[in-house]
Amino acid sequence: MEPRSRVGRAEWQKRVERWKDSGLSAEQFAAELGIKVGTLRYWKYAFEKEARPAAAPKSRAASAKAADLVEVRPLVVAGATFELELSGQRKLRIPAQFDAAALGRLLAVLEHR
Repeated sequence: MEPRSRVGRAEWQKRVERWKDSGLSAEQFAAELGIKVGTLRYWKYAFEKEARPAAAPKSRAASAKAADLVEVRPLVVAGATFELELSGQRKLRIPAQFDAAALGRLLAVLEHR
């Protein structure tokens, strides 16, 4: 292992890129550099997390927004009388004989996604 010294973020980014390009396992690459495998994996995770789109805050208003109704229209499809078009091209078909309490629970779950 290398002696403890501060290695900057830019250096870790280079190391992670070299590791990805090397085709070696994390253990092999870390051994070659004399670094801890856990630290190498941590930095890979940190850079991947940064590259992902930011997640929306988990407030009730934000989660309700994810399941916002785009359109409600009557539809007759083999026993269904309602179709709720949700964001993300999702559709919810509600049969003519539905249980209002069950529908309420389902909508509450969708609001928290």
